[in-house]
Amino acid sequence: MRKLRHIAMIMDGNGRWALQRGKPRLAGHEAGAETIRRVLRYCRDAGVEFLTLYAFSVENWRRPPEEVSGLMQLFGFFLQKEEAELHDNKVRLRIIGRREDLTDELNAQIRGIEERTKAYPFQLILAVSYGARTEIASAARELARRVAAGEIDLDAIDEQAVAGCLYAPDVPDPDLIVRTSGEMRLSNFLMWQAAYSELYVTPVLWPDFGEDDFKGALGAFAERDRRFGGHA
Repeated sequence: MRKLRHIAMIMDGNGRWALQRGKPRLAGHEAGAETIRRVLRYCRDAGVEFLTLYAFSVENWRRPPEEVSGLMQLFGFFLQKEEAELHDNKVRLRIIGRREDLTDELNAQIRGIEERTKAYPFQLILAVSYGARTEIASAARELARRVAAGEIDLDAIDEQAVAGCLYAPDVPDPDLIVRTSGEMRLSNFLMWQAAYSELYVTPVLWPDFGEDDFKGALGAFAERDRRFGGHA
């Protein structure tokens, strides 16, 4: 199988999973947190170096307040509970997104774990209060600031310059983007970085995503001919 360094996943279907079982939506998100633990293990066993998970979008703030509050509490609890396992498995945690949307307490918790795990080789990147358009707009503002300050010339703004101002410029673009629950769209996720990513969509809901589903995604990736526009 060709080298697969970076997998990104859109974790969709938690709410539907809960609805099918007559449970509140937050129960689906709790079940989805268990899936994250499994997928981390699958990726590490497969030799993947980066795993990016779409945890909470900028649009998700429009959900009912009780669901948003529950999700933020679940996120904080997940971080607290999982830190020991991050250390045990040498996993570096990183958060990308609009951190200013999060509480001071949650940001302090995030910064602490990021600092304590920064030396580990495998990277788990959680996109929280994230939107690709927001990320690109932020990069554009930073480049405009640099031009206005005389730090760079306008002619210096190219693809590399834009990429260098994204949330995690040192992370390679995802080789494979997996979306669960069958929806055929990126939903404002890594749109710059996904320019040449392979896409794999499965109807399986995120809480049910297991090892066979993961292997199915890897098998589909292995069969793709990645041309990057170079030839027909």
